[in-house]
Amino acid sequence: MGNLILALILGAFFGFALNKAGLTKYNKIVNVFRFTDMAVLQFMMTALVVAMIGLYGLRALGVLEFPNIPGTYIVGNVIGGLIFGIGMALTGY
Repeated sequence: MGNLILALILGAFFGFALNKAGLTKYNKIVNVFRFTDMAVLQFMMTALVVAMIGLYGLRALGVLEFPNIPGTYIVGNVIGGLIFGIGMALTGY
């Protein structure tokens, strides 16, 4: 239960940071698809790198153990990614 509460708090903080940075505005999202403003992508990539460093750091300290992940169903992932990407592009258009 504590992990769920921590995840909710961190997710709310991340959403708050996105909103305060102005990355939830329509023009910012549309300009990503127009390749004129990469601020949203830079923010997301920074978040991914920070999370990756934190997770691997905790793993190196022995605090965290990565679970075994089964093989990926590639066809389903590709189809889901295409549906998501087309939907995002149409919404921005």
